[in-house]
Amino acid sequence: MMFARTLFVLTTLLLFMGTTGRAMNKPVFTACLDTLPAVEKKAPNSDYKPAFRGQTWISGVKTTTPYKAEKIAEKTGAPFAIVAMPDSRLMVTLKAGYMEIRDRNGALAKKITGFPAVDQVGQGGLLDVAFDPGYARNKMIYWTYSEKQAQGNLTAVAKGRLNEAAGKVEDVSVIFRATPALNSNLHFGSRIIFDRSGNLLVAVGERSILEGRAQAQLLQSGLGKIFRITTTGKPAPGNPFLNKPGLLPEIYSYGHRNPQGLELNPATGEIWEAEFGPRGGDEINIIRAGRNYGWPVITYGIEYNGSKVGTALQQKKGMEQPVYYWDPVISPSGICFYRGSAIPEWKNNLFVASLSGQHIDRLVIKNNKVVGEERLLTDKNERFRDIACVNGVLYAITDRGTIYRIGR
Repeated sequence: MMFARTLFVLTTLLLFMGTTGRAMNKPVFTACLDTLPAVEKKAPNSDYKPAFRGQTWISGVKTTTPYKAEKIAEKTGAPFAIVAMPDSRLMVTLKAGYMEIRDRNGALAKKITGFPAVDQVGQGGLLDVAFDPGYARNKMIYWTYSEKQAQGNLTAVAKGRLNEAAGKVEDVSVIFRATPALNSNLHFGSRIIFDRSGNLLVAVGERSILEGRAQAQLLQSGLGKIFRITTTGKPAPGNPFLNKPGLLPEIYSYGHRNPQGLELNPATGEIWEAEFGPRGGDEINIIRAGRNYGWPVITYGIEYNGSKVGTALQQKKGMEQPVYYWDPVISPSGICFYRGSAIPEWKNNLFVASLSGQHIDRLVIKNNKVVGEERLLTDKNERFRDIACVNGVLYAITDRGTIYRIGR
């Protein structure tokens, strides 16, 4: 009986291996040979365990299509964003309080001024920019910035009409402020994009200090939130806390630390977000209406002094798990999904500008899970602040004001 069972198992295994090898491009039994080690080589800050397989330290991948990374501009000043304009040129925001239009070769076309005064302290200044879906007709742009208040400062949203010929924005108005103001020069957020319904999504940090950190969980506070507002700054129709007394109706999601990446997945329309953890616990999230993303109650990071955050929880009922997290951190800032066909294996991959990691992080996404990771431009020794995809080409900008064009 034992011999018969052994013979059956061996026969089945041999048949399976032979059939698999002929029927598939890559046989199952050799798949392990195509899997690279995780890209992270440093030890994590904590011994926390992920909530599911593949949530961190995923296997590495490597781009096989030839591509090149060219430096096309440098010393732009301290930037925050590089954003594709509707005509495929580039708009760069400078924290000092102005923007620059650059062509696809990096050449400066126009300096844009006329913005409200910014509070350029620490991480503050002129931050992100978004173009109205009807920009070709109305020339309206929207931007975020740190605004000085009588007591402290905050993240504000303004809009205006871009007069490119004159090099200025006109008819400027502030449409939203993330209150309360606090005395902090950190964690303003802040990204701003349009969703598919023509409303604005605005990501705002919790300002880092303990007073603000606690407010990330409060639905009466504008700190540590992603907002969804109309182009006039009103709560967008369908918001999860609309018409609920005492709650801010502009809130779309909450429990965020310092979100500096926000993008729509072109394949699904879902909102993807990147935010900084403390020591460990940088996150990639899919943002859904009304959800609580946990900070500071749950986190995969620890305090900068090495102590635990709160009660050291990583999971709690009613709080969302990140799709992916990093420990140690890479400091994820701007993100973009690859659009185009020039490098087919990058299609719908998520690219993350990494500050302390000093690279561009490529995440391969399948069924809303990260299945592979690659680090690009590691030899540049640059803090990558933001990244944009324009006609199948990636444009990345660094804290030193260098712009790289990455593509075929």
